[in-house]
Amino acid sequence: MDAPAPHWDAARILAHLGAHASAEDRAGMARFGINTARAFGIGNAALRPLARALGRDHARALALWRSGWREARLLACFTAEPGRVTAAQARGWAGDLDSWEVTDHAAALFVEAGLAEALVPEFAADARLFVRRAGFAMMAWGAVHIEPRPDAAAPDRLFLEWLRIVEATALAGDARPYVRKAVDWALRQIGKRSERLHGAALALARRLAAAPDRTARRIGRTAMRELEADTTRARLAARARRAAGRAAR
Repeated sequence: MDAPAPHWDAARILAHLGAHASAEDRAGMARFGINTARAFGIGNAALRPLARALGRDHARALALWRSGWREARLLACFTAEPGRVTAAQARGWAGDLDSWEVTDHAAALFVEAGLAEALVPEFAADARLFVRRAGFAMMAWGAVHIEPRPDAAAPDRLFLEWLRIVEATALAGDARPYVRKAVDWALRQIGKRSERLHGAALALARRLAAAPDRTARRIGRTAMRELEADTTRARLAARARRAAGRAAR
């Protein structure tokens, strides 16, 4: 079989995936909570190089997503053109989500497409399991990948707003594991973005740890452990020193 190349269409990619299917690997994925109802059993260690060989092609990514296969949808996330991803497309894909793994990679694409600020509040308020998870996964990815705002007066405004959504959701007691873990992930990542946000996130984690609701307490205690760790504080201090050095030049 020829090596994967940018001219391959969705049908050829699906045939390639089918030729490399692994029942053993599919069973292993299921043990980690990945939905394998439509999965070939090919891990991300193989899908990432395949995506690089295929390159970006938005129309093909849409066709791969429509196939419904786990691996095809991950390749769609990896090879879609972020500049062409619209809010309507993101909403449509979110409605199709049925596994935490694909959800998290779709969220990364939506952040890269610049849709986080518009869609996070909407997705986080959605009662559907994986749509809600996508909202908090976008917060987590955004905390790492969204560039600092040039407005020095309010550089953290967006993330402080997201912390309010984190607090409201945690206190609402949504105990579904895939939601709870995403809320905790968002809280920890926002708290590691900057020293100012660290203080706000740690204060929130402590409030949640003392809340009467069991789900809120679990989120707060897990986040506290990471945000109070010496390694987290050391990384934040080093980041602040680098930023001060750049500003002084």
